[in-house]
Amino acid sequence: MKKFISIICMLSFLFFFENCSSQGNMDPQVVTALVNSQDFSFHAQRANPINYDVINIATSLPNSPSTRIFDLTGGNYTIDLKPDNLEVVLPYFGRVFNPSYGNTTQSSYRFTSKDFIVNKSQSKKGNWIIKIKTNDVRTVNEIIIEVSKSGRALTSISSNDRQPISYDGYITKNEEQKVQP
Repeated sequence: MKKFISIICMLSFLFFFENCSSQGNMDPQVVTALVNSQDFSFHAQRANPINYDVINIATSLPNSPSTRIFDLTGGNYTIDLKPDNLEVVLPYFGRVFNPSYGNTTQSSYRFTSKDFIVNKSQSKKGNWIIKIKTNDVRTVNEIIIEVSKSGRALTSISSNDRQPISYDGYITKNEEQKVQP
């Protein structure tokens, strides 16, 4: 299973570099500062499902592109990582092994975690690998965010009750929420 997830991450990473020019490049020092502060947002631009049933259905629709990548631009799909809070709002395309009938709120990744562990490492090429293990969300095993020196990012989520999925996007600094008087 670990080899399967690794292969999927590698393939997704190749698709990641296919469209690197769509988001402006960040300074590598800014990227390093964001990762070290553990206070940034990942913005998803594309979803890469691995389930061929989903891909076949999507490509059979009229006027659909013949690709396995779903465009998420225009939606506000993010992972907001803060030192004491992790908020995930991402769509899911794939097979769910333990569905909850009648409850459509659990058909995507939408959760907030207060109890999580973040492990950071840097590859030989200078890319950051951030592994997030949640302790209070029972369905998500691990979230892996690989951030390049330019700020582009690839996120993969492994779960207990669904097939893995990956997302392409970029990271930005978290904006302060202003309190309305």
